[in-house]
Amino acid sequence: MKVKRTYHLNDEEATQIWAKRLAKGLGAGDVLALSGALGAGKSVLARALMRALGVQDEALPSPTYALIQEYQGVTCGGVLCSVAHMDLYRLDDEAEVEMLGIRDFFVSPWICLIEWAERAGSVLPDTAIQLELSYVEGKKNERYITLLACQSLHDTVAFHD
Repeated sequence: MKVKRTYHLNDEEATQIWAKRLAKGLGAGDVLALSGALGAGKSVLARALMRALGVQDEALPSPTYALIQEYQGVTCGGVLCSVAHMDLYRLDDEAEVEMLGIRDFFVSPWICLIEWAERAGSVLPDTAIQLELSYVEGKKNERYITLLACQSLHDTVAFHD
């Protein structure tokens, strides 16, 4: 059973701390579905998660044009994993998403981060960890993150102002 909880993050540093906590609860085969308006912080969160997972690429470029960036040799919970970072913004429908072959990344050894995940529709597994990002009205750097996942993951990331 999935539990829904919303977290308030004051700034980018708080987002990085929250991402580190979330990363501790992740493992091979996890799929994170990031959604939210343009500029809501999906890429900031994805980069913070990848750094927390140990991805060494300093730049961590957005896969907006490449669609998928792959990172090998990440250790997660003592297990060697890989990270796939996807950006589905430029895709129009599930058929295009399906043609990417993204289901291959929904299993071990992959941890999969998908920006604009709502464009994947039914291609996403039911077990995907949903992360909805939104602005705090009138605050430039503050965000809300609503996490829909199992209770144990919420307990791992418990973050309070």
